Amino acid sequence: MKLNRTRKGAMLLALAFAAVVGVAAAPYPTKTLTFVAPSGAGGAFDTALRVITKALSDTKLVSQQMLVEAKPGGGGSVFLAEYVTRDQKNDHKLFLTSPTMLINNLKREGNSPFTYKNVTPLAQFFVDYAVIAVRSDSKYKDINSLFADMKVDPSKLSVLGGSGPGALDHLAFMLPANKAGVNPQKYISYDGKAEAMAALLGGNGDVLSSVTASVAEFVEAGKVRVLAVNASSRLGGVFKDVPTLTEAGIQADFVIWRGVFGPPQMSTEARAYWVETFTKLSKTELWAQELAKRGWDPEFLAGNDFVKRLDQQNADLKELLTALGMAK
Repeated sequence: MKLNRTRKGAMLLALAFAAVVGVAAAPYPTKTLTFVAPSGAGGAFDTALRVITKALSDTKLVSQQMLVEAKPGGGGSVFLAEYVTRDQKNDHKLFLTSPTMLINNLKREGNSPFTYKNVTPLAQFFVDYAVIAVRSDSKYKDINSLFADMKVDPSKLSVLGGSGPGALDHLAFMLPANKAGVNPQKYISYDGKAEAMAALLGGNGDVLSSVTASVAEFVEAGKVRVLAVNASSRLGGVFKDVPTLTEAGIQADFVIWRGVFGPPQMSTEARAYWVETFTKLSKTELWAQELAKRGWDPEFLAGNDFVKRLDQQNADLKELLTALGMAK
């Protein structure tokens, strides 16, 4: 009887050990994955994540179920505060954002104590390039003639954008203007890029700060002239004849990226998994087709390369906000 109890105990111990080893050996990811878009449902972040997760599934790079959740509030700052404090080690919850995360942390009237250094950067998937545009009937044919007039009278011309002062569209214009020695005094913000474009076409402003994806159809229709694009080299398609800011003699790098991040204390295994998986996705024909279909400009960066981009842009934004008197 005693021997049987001993054998039974040994068997139970062996089964328990095997179970523990089995769990420990289970490869990541082990359960449903959640991707958060810190903005409204149907918005740019939400759309990007739905495209990314569908591509990961269609290419069979990820077999686990993937859910996309929209969590708007404070330009992403509400979600970020909750994520940093409550999901520190949650390897199964990721999120997508843009330079807005950096801006919210850097500006004096920002609403976030957290930034990219408080989470784990994984990959930049694509970029929108900032553009400076005018109506097709405008007298301005190039960026330098525009800035020359603004330098003489900073309050003469109004700049329109689809975000508030100190946010993306405003800073995307103010950075090259500042580098050119111009300090525009009239910036009018709208609730979105579509509204800002409508205001430009309706004659309610002189200049538009936007991105390539939002102005392409208006350029093609002959309604808008893009004076300059903030890209490292000329773009193709309807922008093939548009000079870069660098060509105009203005060094003002401002990349509007879309990137995915993990939790503050993400495991080494999970980070390596996503860097490798996202890199594989970026090289597929399916992803190339999605980029082309949606007018997204391919510029993939992963892991440490993405961190370097963030470090440089954070420094540039801090310098700009300081020059504008808007830094913390």
